[in-house]
Amino acid sequence: MNVPLPSSGVPDASFSVLGLAPVVPVVVVEDVADAVPLARALVAGGLPAIEVTLRTPAARDAIRAIAAEVPGAVVGAGTVLTPEQVTDAVTDGARFLVSPGCTDALLAAMRASGAPFLPGVSTASEVMALLERGVREMKFFPARAAGGTAYLKSLAGPLPQARFCPTGGIGPDTAPEYLALPNVGCVGGSWMLPEDAVAARDWERVERLAREAAALR
Repeated sequence: MNVPLPSSGVPDASFSVLGLAPVVPVVVVEDVADAVPLARALVAGGLPAIEVTLRTPAARDAIRAIAAEVPGAVVGAGTVLTPEQVTDAVTDGARFLVSPGCTDALLAAMRASGAPFLPGVSTASEVMALLERGVREMKFFPARAAGGTAYLKSLAGPLPQARFCPTGGIGPDTAPEYLALPNVGCVGGSWMLPEDAVAARDWERVERLAREAAALR
């Protein structure tokens, strides 16, 4: 799915993160020099939505670099925990936001940002609370530890309007099971970014693994 860059520089909430690709790579950038070639490899492999987690000192610079230098990428910020991080991420060029959980203050900030967002949930009550607030697209985290596909199947009956991006403990062998569920739009994972491949800057291998992930659905 090709999502054009907004000409105004203001985040565009008109697209759904769940519709960009079957897999959203969850990227932890340790060295900002890796950000652009890594993102280019992922995009070339068919995975344009790239979640850069705010877990390292290099994360914000990585988001800026990808936003500026990889036109085919739809870069987002992950592990967003505070309203301040929302503001910083959008300022840096993040076009979507992902959080492991959700608070009232964080939800208000994500809504005010104008960017699409996936707040994290792991229980039926959390899903219901977000549905009451008009949020229908969510991150299911930690997916495997929180019940995996069996739990998501159980949620689909009483809460069919909710759709999810499960993340956490998902690999190439289990991703198709999640993607087959009617309430799953995509999955998040990092298996296409093996530590040894990134350390060796083997971007051809990353591109190949990304292409395999993109073909899962």
